[in-house]
Amino acid sequence: MTSLCFYFQVHQPMRLNRFSVFTENSPYFDDERNKGYLRKVARKCYLPTNKLLLDLINEYNGKFKIAFSLTGVFVEQCKKFAPEVIGSFQELAKTGNVEFLNETYYHSLAILFSEKEFIEQIKLHKKMILDLFNQKPKIFRNTEAMYSNNIARLIEKLGYKGIITEGHESVLGWRSPNYLYHPHGCKKISALLRNYKLSDDIGFRFSARWWEEYPLTADKYSIWLSKCEGQCINLFIDYETFGEHQWEDTGIFNFLRYLPAETSKYSNLDFKTPSEIVKMYKPVGIVDVPHTISWADVQRDLSAWLENEMQRLAFEQMTKLEECIKKNPELLHTWRLLQTSDHFYYMCTKWFADGDVHKYFNPYNSPYDAFINYMNILQDLKRKVGSK
Repeated sequence: MTSLCFYFQVHQPMRLNRFSVFTENSPYFDDERNKGYLRKVARKCYLPTNKLLLDLINEYNGKFKIAFSLTGVFVEQCKKFAPEVIGSFQELAKTGNVEFLNETYYHSLAILFSEKEFIEQIKLHKKMILDLFNQKPKIFRNTEAMYSNNIARLIEKLGYKGIITEGHESVLGWRSPNYLYHPHGCKKISALLRNYKLSDDIGFRFSARWWEEYPLTADKYSIWLSKCEGQCINLFIDYETFGEHQWEDTGIFNFLRYLPAETSKYSNLDFKTPSEIVKMYKPVGIVDVPHTISWADVQRDLSAWLENEMQRLAFEQMTKLEECIKKNPELLHTWRLLQTSDHFYYMCTKWFADGDVHKYFNPYNSPYDAFINYMNILQDLKRKVGSK
């Protein structure tokens, strides 16, 4: 039996206001823009896809299972601008067939500068999942699937049973991502590796008319899945794929609607949540990742956020505030919102095609505009910290 593991990342950053030295009293975050983005994506993706998934879970008597990770910044915006979205996720949670994973509350780069801050954000996110969905997460997924041996060891110490990351050739070599592996130096935790080829067939290539496999249908995809060897096929994609990145007229909802029926034709396939897979299967080997990887762009490294001088300077100046900010708790939430990975992604000067989805939500005309605006806000925050 090969288990299909569908995991969806759900995130929207809190986008920044246009800010300058002449607007020092303005709010840092653009509520109107954030409200507009969120309500549009709720209409096109979150609400219709949640309804479809709920219908499928009920139709297939609990055999169809999925997992989500909802960032804290996404949930905060939903509570403010679209509370019905939270309600629809809670309905999914009630089925018992949906697992919610743990990550950093602020979808941040905290692991890259402060273990203490990283753990504090994990605890905040864990509490949020318990409060909203009455679940205690057993599986961890770091921001943008950032992963290394050291990160895995830390997550094991925190008591998690599994950690999610990218299943790329640079990590696996000739081995398949369709198995569990022990992170190097760990004894208890399992690594679930994303099958990026099959995931990207849905997330990136689904509506690409240049693709030799276009159009992708549920029956064709199910044939591919049925021919895969291994314990599990980890299909990890951005949730906004459904209805937003891939519009309704591409057929993406019909693809999802018919996928459980098509996969059920193959006796070697079933659906499992990440924690069920970790409980059911034993790791077949060790995966050794001494340097931090991610699931972003071609390189699968940190260059999407920290490649150029602008990104590194902004990141350095933000991290330097940690000690002062912790002494000013009324500014802590604001500082943490400025850690969200998207702010640094907007400063990225790489222009690979696989970055097009990320740039879709970019509110800036150029990376330089993003850098200047971020630094203006950071400078104002430093002023406030210094005035306390």
